[in-house]
Amino acid sequence: MTDIKQQEYWNSRWKEGKTGWDLGMPSPPILHLINTLQPKKSSRILIPGCGNAWEAAWLAEQGFQHITLVDISPELCRILEHRFATTPAVHIHCADFFYLEETYDLILEQTFFCAILPELRNAYVAKMADLLSAEGILAGVLFDTNFPFVGPPFGGHGEEYRPLFEHHFSDVRIEPCTHSAAPRAGNECLLQCRNYQP
Repeated sequence: MTDIKQQEYWNSRWKEGKTGWDLGMPSPPILHLINTLQPKKSSRILIPGCGNAWEAAWLAEQGFQHITLVDISPELCRILEHRFATTPAVHIHCADFFYLEETYDLILEQTFFCAILPELRNAYVAKMADLLSAEGILAGVLFDTNFPFVGPPFGGHGEEYRPLFEHHFSDVRIEPCTHSAAPRAGNECLLQCRNYQP
């Protein structure tokens, strides 16, 4: 499913420094979710479409031992490899998310769902289910708004997303986000899916 044009697009954005989505700090909703879920320090954590991965730096500082970052942009991965060169808990893969094969206990979603092409959303949810361990959790933030431009990012609303996730997960929560950073207030929803089977 690798889309060369998508890879070239994101790589050029990083090379040109056109990263207006970057908060310059860990996403407050993600930190809220981690503090609520309280995963074990030994949990295998994946952050796909990781961007500058401020959350990964925070996780490492808190003592989490297995943090995997994945992004399709070679330029970004070069930046991350430099930044995390002395952080052994963080592992960086320049790869297409859809080709990952490991399993993880916690996957943190930071609007990656809204960065990929909408026609890949069904495949995204199916892949997320495959990547989670038996009792793994997918948690994070999705955009809850329609954008006045052709994406990425691509917008939508929580109730549109729900059927996609409920097709693959038995416990799906999508609710308004009350911890958004100021520039995104009112435009995000929280997602939480547990991979428990009935």
